[in-house]
Amino acid sequence: MSGRAQLMWDEAVTEYDFGPGHPMDPVRLALTRKLIGALGLDREVHLAAARPAGESTLQLVHRADYIEAVKAASADPGAADTSYGLGTLDDPAFRGMHEASALIAGQSVAAAEAVWHGEALHAVNFAGGLHHAMPGAASGFCVYNDAALAIARLLELGAERVAYVDVDVHHGDGVQAAFWEDPRVLTISLHEHPRTLFPQTGWPQETGAGDAEGSAVNVALPAGTGDAGWLRAFHAVVPELLADFRPQVLVTQHGADTHFEDPLAHLAVSLDAQRAVQLACHDLAHACADGRWVALGGGGYAVVDVVPRSWTHLVGIAAGRPVEPETVIPESWRQEVYARTRRVGPLRMTDGRWPVAWADWEAGYDPADRLDQAILATRRAVFPQRGLLA
Repeated sequence: MSGRAQLMWDEAVTEYDFGPGHPMDPVRLALTRKLIGALGLDREVHLAAARPAGESTLQLVHRADYIEAVKAASADPGAADTSYGLGTLDDPAFRGMHEASALIAGQSVAAAEAVWHGEALHAVNFAGGLHHAMPGAASGFCVYNDAALAIARLLELGAERVAYVDVDVHHGDGVQAAFWEDPRVLTISLHEHPRTLFPQTGWPQETGAGDAEGSAVNVALPAGTGDAGWLRAFHAVVPELLADFRPQVLVTQHGADTHFEDPLAHLAVSLDAQRAVQLACHDLAHACADGRWVALGGGGYAVVDVVPRSWTHLVGIAAGRPVEPETVIPESWRQEVYARTRRVGPLRMTDGRWPVAWADWEAGYDPADRLDQAILATRRAVFPQRGLLA
């Protein structure tokens, strides 16, 4: 195994573009790549690009009729079939949609292959993490579910245990659905409570079916949860489950929309707490999966102030060169931000909250605290099914 991190990048992923005014602005991808370069992190990784996922790969998760519907909408956006979730407000059809979506999926699948074959210990595709797409429908700005496809490819290659940890503010519903009855895949999602946020799923009682009962884990966080609560919830659930499951590969999704500046959700997490969870995922990959780690992007709609910094931290951690929070952002990148958006970019790689303090679950449970109630609901729903103490 080379041990070197692999960063998946092809400029054409920015063609995944739902049009002016849509929250999923591809400038967030371009600015992330520019910030990675401005900080010299691209010299610390192996840069790679992959071909778009082909028909047989896409069919590991998606139905053939849905793929054909995406192709048809891609060629003629005006004829998009809304019964497949295409041509809607969330997922407007655009010319070249199939090609751009398949390209993003191809990067995540290639990242998984590189890690499985030992060509890289860690691999990052920050353009990926499109976790809402279902086998037969687009949903939540997601056309093809690259995260589920990467996991399915790992299973096809012979993996017997793959863990997926999703810390996007929205429930990782599409990945959960893809492996709902597959005990080889453990899906863990920490997200804002479904009472207050799309897609209104991800209740703690959703734990999988058949032989896979206990393989779906959902932590539904109260709106307003901040750094200390978010980290407490993560560490109260994720490490123990991963240690028990012993995945051969850890796949993580790092949507940046948990941030307090994100316009589409209601958590109050800082960039510094996001970095802390990225570090924890890296450490858990080494502790539980022999270091095999595939890290993906996801949501994130504060496209200048948050997303590029968060995912640049992710790349630095994967590369073995974490960016110190107090690092001053190069002026060249801030000029790039202004040229592209006419906005002023942030000055440093921190929100000023590092180090982030949080209380370990073992230190005690407060029955009157809504966050602790959410954590306990998850532990009671899943842990006994896996032979663990709630």
